[in-house]
Amino acid sequence: CWTRSSGRPATSGMGWARTAAASTSRYGRGCQGCARRLYDGDFYDGGWCAGREDTEQWLEVDARRLTRFTGVVTQGLNSIWTYDWVTSYKVQVSNDTHTWLPSRNGSEEAVFPGNKDPETPVLNLLPVPLVGRFLRINPQSWFPNGTICLRAEILGCPVPAMPTPGTPRPRPPPTWISGHNYKEMRKLMKRVSEECPDITRVYSIGQSSRGLRLYVMEISDNPGQHEVGEPEFRYVAGMHGNEVLGRELLLNLMEFLCREFRLGNPRVVQLVTDTRIHLLPSMNPDGYETAYKLGSELAGWAMGRWTYEGIDLNHNFADLNTALWDAEDNDLVPHEFPNHYIPIPEYYTFANATVRPQNPL
Repeated sequence: CWTRSSGRPATSGMGWARTAAASTSRYGRGCQGCARRLYDGDFYDGGWCAGREDTEQWLEVDARRLTRFTGVVTQGLNSIWTYDWVTSYKVQVSNDTHTWLPSRNGSEEAVFPGNKDPETPVLNLLPVPLVGRFLRINPQSWFPNGTICLRAEILGCPVPAMPTPGTPRPRPPPTWISGHNYKEMRKLMKRVSEECPDITRVYSIGQSSRGLRLYVMEISDNPGQHEVGEPEFRYVAGMHGNEVLGRELLLNLMEFLCREFRLGNPRVVQLVTDTRIHLLPSMNPDGYETAYKLGSELAGWAMGRWTYEGIDLNHNFADLNTALWDAEDNDLVPHEFPNHYIPIPEYYTFANATVRPQNPL
């Protein structure tokens, strides 16, 4: 992370980059087009002041590179003549200055508390770091006897530069030329976790009938922490143990997300920052090991499909389609036909049923 000091206390994090530029919605007095840093005095016009008093004004910072913004520090205007400071503001980031992503506190746009006097700095950390090149401070309220004026420092870290167009990127190792058995799958997940320890966590949701752990890879900027309002996604593969592709796709996905996050891919950085992803590459490891040992030539289509105890995990989901298809055959569609609730079929309760509630596999 960057720290900038120029004869005044340094801020942890990025501060104002030496190459950063600033622009504004409009200005009435103060400094236009130069950095309005903390502790700047009257020699630098004491800060920036908007030309209008409404909530559409903004101070924009161009970090000149992709940056992971984490916070804002503000002061009011340094002046012996007036008392001007912002009492609350919003924050947005952008990559192109056309589309702006607001900082959110859960499902609502965050409004940060500002200053109570001109000189005391107030630090606000973003609820979730935002990645972009440009950041805007959008004042929402200000000292009633003054106007919209502020000085600021922006906190954050530069995201590693992406390769320039046309530059060959290192080719990832061919990790799924052939399927990974259980031992190889564990080793791959361990390696990915060690390469990206800050955004990954490996945990187990239980064991199979033969004692193989069901490992899950969590990918998030705060692994292991549930953040209110942050979307969570779960991807499950390998319900039929002899179907190889799902396992390999999820293993490949966790490698891809780790690698691209380290390279600073903006879409992946945003994805990891704003969501919590859980990848379960093998829900039926017993079936996979059975089919894997025989090989594709000898296993056939059925070997390893079920769990060790003969349960078809794919049947543990409600069938909402058959009832609808039957209704179509009986000319009940396009009329309204409810398929949002299907009672548990009677045969699910039979002693020889190939489905099971949430018990060990």
